[in-house]
Amino acid sequence: MSIRVLIVDDQALVRVGFRMIIEARDDLEVVGEAGDGEQALRIAAQARPDVVLMDVRMPGMDGLTATARLTAAADPPRVSC
Repeated sequence: MSIRVLIVDDQALVRVGFRMIIEARDDLEVVGEAGDGEQALRIAAQARPDVVLMDVRMPGMDGLTATARLTAAADPPRVSC
């Protein structure tokens, strides 16, 4: 069983780097990427990740607001900022 990960960062190069590191592991699976908090909430609702790697500073909805909304839901993912 693998851990399902959502990567959230406004910089595409950072997301690519995290994806490469995560996909090198057999026990981790990237289930989505988002460039802002609003997109992260939409993807998280569909993909149901176990863990969200969240950037704090992003345009639009920042990572702190998105984290608060994610963790307020029933059965929330773990979030690392």
